[in-house]
Amino acid sequence: MIKKNKGKLILTSIIILLPILIGLILWGKLPDKVPTHWNAEGVVDGWSSKGFAVFGMPAFLFVIHWFCLLVSNADPKRQNYSEKLFQLVFWICPVLSVLVGVLTYGTALGMEFKVDTIMLILMGLMFIIIGNYLPKCKQNYTMGIKLPWTLYDEENWNKTHRLGGKLWVVSGFIMLLCILAPTSIMVVILIIILSVAMIVPMAYSYLLHRNKMKSGE
Repeated sequence: MIKKNKGKLILTSIIILLPILIGLILWGKLPDKVPTHWNAEGVVDGWSSKGFAVFGMPAFLFVIHWFCLLVSNADPKRQNYSEKLFQLVFWICPVLSVLVGVLTYGTALGMEFKVDTIMLILMGLMFIIIGNYLPKCKQNYTMGIKLPWTLYDEENWNKTHRLGGKLWVVSGFIMLLCILAPTSIMVVILIIILSVAMIVPMAYSYLLHRNKMKSGE
């Protein structure tokens, strides 16, 4: 997969590291302590050194990007990847790097952002996109709902991913609607929908496996 996408790998790597160049350009204007963490209400509650903000976060995302792609490429069942789902892996870290760079530098320079709203929108869209492609994802060891019984049983894998896809899409739309809710309610709803989206497909998959074992199939 990586060999087929060398150009895209170079492009995404450059985009991930682009905030370093922007940070160097803005270096003289940035304060010594730069905001790097926001609480659930979108209020800054954590700061880092200017050096870490400029170099650390892009470098961390760069390593994660390459790690995810190399692990995906090493999967013996990579031929089962959905091409579109694999392309999503290419762009997650670049988008995050640019977004984090904008929020970090912008806030440090006095701009105001609704960080909680921005992150919620991003999460909602990611859940909708991933949920749309989960049912199309064939058995592999890297992407998807990887459980002993889904990896062992193709039928279990397919049924689990069909249910998981629906739940993730619904969860994504609920996240987008949560933008309208007060922060305290939003956090509770977010915890609930994340738990449901993660736990229900796993429980459903296990029940399918147990029933199949009981029937002797």
